[in-house]
Amino acid sequence: MESYQLNDHSCELLMEQSMLPTRLLSCPDQVCYDVTYEAKALRVRNNENGKETIWHLSMQSTQLKLQWVDSSSAQPEVPELLAAVEAAFVNYPHQKKLYLSVSSRQFTELFDSGVLVRTEDNQCIVYAELFWQQARIWHSSIRHQIFPIHYIFSHGRRHPLRPPKPQGTVYRRYITWLGGTLTFRAIDPVADLECFNRWMNDPVVTEFWQESGDLVKHRAYLSGIQTDPHMINLIGCLDDAPFGYFEIYWAKEDRIAPYYDVDDFDRGWHVLIGEPHMRGKPFVTAWLPSISHYLFLDDSRTQRIVIEPRIDNHKMLRNLAQCGYAHLKEFDFPHKRAVLGMLSRERFFSEQLWVPRSTTSPHSVSLS
Repeated sequence: MESYQLNDHSCELLMEQSMLPTRLLSCPDQVCYDVTYEAKALRVRNNENGKETIWHLSMQSTQLKLQWVDSSSAQPEVPELLAAVEAAFVNYPHQKKLYLSVSSRQFTELFDSGVLVRTEDNQCIVYAELFWQQARIWHSSIRHQIFPIHYIFSHGRRHPLRPPKPQGTVYRRYITWLGGTLTFRAIDPVADLECFNRWMNDPVVTEFWQESGDLVKHRAYLSGIQTDPHMINLIGCLDDAPFGYFEIYWAKEDRIAPYYDVDDFDRGWHVLIGEPHMRGKPFVTAWLPSISHYLFLDDSRTQRIVIEPRIDNHKMLRNLAQCGYAHLKEFDFPHKRAVLGMLSRERFFSEQLWVPRSTTSPHSVSLS
């Protein structure tokens, strides 16, 4: 795991920039929209057919309000509304709720799913904590229904049968402070092998992964992950350019399980950032919250994410703390002394940890 540097000034700039007129690429229900915001006008344009809806977004007193104002056209469709709401929260990242003015008769499904909540005085509210749990906006391959529970045994451990491994892109999110789209996609063990081999032989990566070797070794390594049902491996990309490798695992079947009171749907992850130019200041604030977000979206029963970095990986530990991971204890793996880190679903969504934190808070920890 490589180091990152994000000082107080750069964090403050991120916060300030997120309040400026911004462009956003939003893809709810796999429909992609370009969204722009300037002078309180929010324009949502369908990239495929060019259709545009116009919204008014403003802060009135302490209330964030979004209103559909293009009465000359047909009512906005559900994906257009979702894209507009995402843009509203991106432009005002610390707001807990959004007041929405739009005819609600056609949006029954959004009330049913928790996107919209009706108040006692018949107003429509979108709560950020509920909205950011809507997999249809960022999760590119979400199943139509939650995978059912059927218990099996493997390697002497009882655990739920896991769903088939995903294919293609599984997560997509536009990162305003990078001006690009971050994605996670399933690794292609053939097409990505050369890149994976190069990353694994980078001295910075080797220091913590200790998996340097030739193509034959790394082909076998990836093959082992592909045949292991409790793990998936992903490639992180920015605007389709690969920058890092992520291993995701179900903790119940993993080597970490004996070291804490593991639940059936706990997830964990490992990471390497292979491209040196992506180890810089704001990148960790993009991919680290996003991998956490993806895991919580992937299965709504996942209440905790765990990670076990080496105890001497001080910069990684600081980054994890900044992104909401509690350091629970130190423990000994056969191959390393580690720290058990944990992020709860409730904390991630209630504290809006997908947003980079300002380091000016007296209780915050600086990313490095």
